[in-house]
Amino acid sequence: MNSIVDTTYDKALRAVESCIRDVGFWASGLPGGYESIWARDSMITSLGASTVGSESENTESFQKIRKKFKEAFKKSIETLSEHQTELGQIPNNVGSWNEERQSDITYNTIDSNLLYIIGHNTYVKAYNDNTLLQKYDRNIKKALLWLQYQDPNEDKLLVQLPTTDWQDAFPHKYGHTINTQALYYGVLKILNKNREAEHIKQVVNGETKKYLSLYDEEKGFYLPFAWKTHGPEYREQGNWFDTLGNLLAIITGLATPKITNEILDYIKKEEIAKPFPCRSVHPPIKPGDEFWFDYYKASDAGEPYAYLNGGVWPYIGGFYVAALVKAGRQEEAEKELENLAKANMLPQKKSDGTIEKHGFHEWIHGQTGKPGPNSNTYQGWSCGMYLFAYECIKRKEVPYF
Repeated sequence: MNSIVDTTYDKALRAVESCIRDVGFWASGLPGGYESIWARDSMITSLGASTVGSESENTESFQKIRKKFKEAFKKSIETLSEHQTELGQIPNNVGSWNEERQSDITYNTIDSNLLYIIGHNTYVKAYNDNTLLQKYDRNIKKALLWLQYQDPNEDKLLVQLPTTDWQDAFPHKYGHTINTQALYYGVLKILNKNREAEHIKQVVNGETKKYLSLYDEEKGFYLPFAWKTHGPEYREQGNWFDTLGNLLAIITGLATPKITNEILDYIKKEEIAKPFPCRSVHPPIKPGDEFWFDYYKASDAGEPYAYLNGGVWPYIGGFYVAALVKAGRQEEAEKELENLAKANMLPQKKSDGTIEKHGFHEWIHGQTGKPGPNSNTYQGWSCGMYLFAYECIKRKEVPYF
C-alpha cells in the first residue's frame, strides 16, 4: 500500500486509542466531543479495532495495542449489558455527554440491539474468546426477543419508528427499513437461524411477498423504507438512496450478487463516493421535497449536502471499501481506501480561525469536501472503520461476515 494509506492507518491506531475510557470506547477521543458510550459507535469502532495485531502483526507493539483494544471492546459490551432493560432493550447511549439530556442513559433505538449481538460475534471471532458470550448469554437472548417483538405485522421483518437508528435526526423513515433488515439478516446468520434469515432475504429481495419488498428493480437498489400499501397505486415508501443500508445489505450477504453489482454501479454512476467516500443519502432532501420535514432545520441536516442530508461520513466510506472487497472489486477498493485516507486526514478550520489537524472527522460537506463546522474529530467509528477497511484490503475478504 502507499504512504498516505499506511500513514493514516498508524494515525487511526492513535485515534482509536484516544477513545478508550474505563467504560469502553467513547464515540469521540477528544475533549468536547461525544464523551460517552454509544452502542452503535462502540460496536462499529470495535469492528476495526479488533482486527489490529492479528495474523502477521505479531510485533510486541502491535500486541500491546491489541490487548488494549480488546479490553476496551470488552468494557463496551459490559457497559451495554449492565444497562439493558428488563424487556431486553440495549441502551443507545450511556453517559452524561450533554447537559440538555434528561438522563444519563437513553434508549429509543433499534440498531443498538442488532449491533450488540454483532459485537458479541465479532469479539468471539477476533479473539477466539467466548467468555463474554457465555457470561451474557441471557442478555443476548433477551436482546433477540426484544427485536422479535418489533414485528406488529407478524411478517418476520423488523419495524421501526422514525429516527430510531443511526440517522437519529434525519430523514423521516419508518416501518421496514433497509438498514435494519440488513443488520437483522446478519444477526440471524450469526445465530444460525438460517431459515428465518432466508425468509427475510427472499422477502426483501422481492422473490416472495413482493408487496413487502425493499428492492426496486428499476432503480437498481434497495429503498430506504417501505410500510403500508393503500390500494393498487399507493404505498408508503421512500425513494432516495440510503448508502449505509445498501452497503450493509452487501456486507451481510442479504444482497444477491446481481443486486450487489447494481448497487455498486449506482454509487459509481451517481458519484456518491465523491468528493470522498461516502455521502449518506442521494439525492439530498430539500425544502419542498416530498420527504422534507421542517424539523430538519433543528440540525445541520436542514442544509443539503450537510450532516445526515448528503454529507460525507468517513465511517460509511469504510463500509464502502468493505463492500467492494466483498464483491471482488479489489482494485476499486484500493483506490477508494486512498480517497478515504485523504478524507480522514483533512485539517479543519474552527470558528475562531484556528486550524485543527486531528482528522478522522464525523462528517464532511458533500459538495465542498470540507469538514462540517460542527463535526467532531477523532471520531471513533471513523478511525475504527478505516482500520477495518484497511484490513479488508489486506486480507482480500471481509472479516466477521
